[in-house]
Amino acid sequence: MAVMQKGAISFGLVYIPVSLHTATTDSDISFNQLHKADKSRIRYKKVCAHCGKEVGPSDIVRGYEYAKDRYVVITDEEIERIKTEKDRTIAIESFVSLDEISPVYYDKSYHVLPQKGGGKALELLRLAMLEKKKAALGKTVMGNSEKLLLIIPRQDGLLIETLLFFEEVKDLPVDYEKPAPSQAELDMAAALIESMETPFSPEKYRDEFQEKLKKLIADKIAGREIVEAKEERVGKALDLMEALKASVSRLGEKKGQKAVRTRAASRKKEA
Repeated sequence: MAVMQKGAISFGLVYIPVSLHTATTDSDISFNQLHKADKSRIRYKKVCAHCGKEVGPSDIVRGYEYAKDRYVVITDEEIERIKTEKDRTIAIESFVSLDEISPVYYDKSYHVLPQKGGGKALELLRLAMLEKKKAALGKTVMGNSEKLLLIIPRQDGLLIETLLFFEEVKDLPVDYEKPAPSQAELDMAAALIESMETPFSPEKYRDEFQEKLKKLIADKIAGREIVEAKEERVGKALDLMEALKASVSRLGEKKGQKAVRTRAASRKKEA
């Protein structure tokens, strides 16, 4: 697992050397752009606006436009030069309950691993936060910007979520009407939720549309006809209460059928 950033977590006067590793990956199928006429790849060239010549990565530097067509060049080395040890350290500023932070602020996830000599202190922090049921808020510099971080204790380690700043989160675009449901409707909705409640098992879920897309690609490569998918129709009930009742009833039947199949399989094994 490649290291995204090395640094430390400071907890009071405790200094814990750590490394951050990206915790997610993009598995979506990617497409290239082609010329419709001859199916050749579309290429994007980086061209100098002054001389018109194509330039490669080694010819490109970072510039900040401080006035019209006036730039000052800033190098990676210069950016690293102005960083202090404090900038590279994840300084814990406070501890919070996870339910205080809206998921809309979550940005990107990282696994936290201890560097040499940091194992015991990192484990102490993880266990203490688990015991108190708290997460930690801190800040650090990543690349060219300061990031707000949420350190989350888990049973198998620590996770860091970069958080968006307040000004980066948009308000609800419109204030919509919220009609009050009846108590009977609330009770029925609660019953439906209870009947659908299961422990979260991430391995049960997969990107089914990506699988359809892969099959489409395989069929096209093999020259097979592309068959239009059968519509999976969802019944719509106009009456909210009737829809809730029907949903609870249908789930009850499915659970009963599953229980019967489970018992039958069990008896078959015993026979």
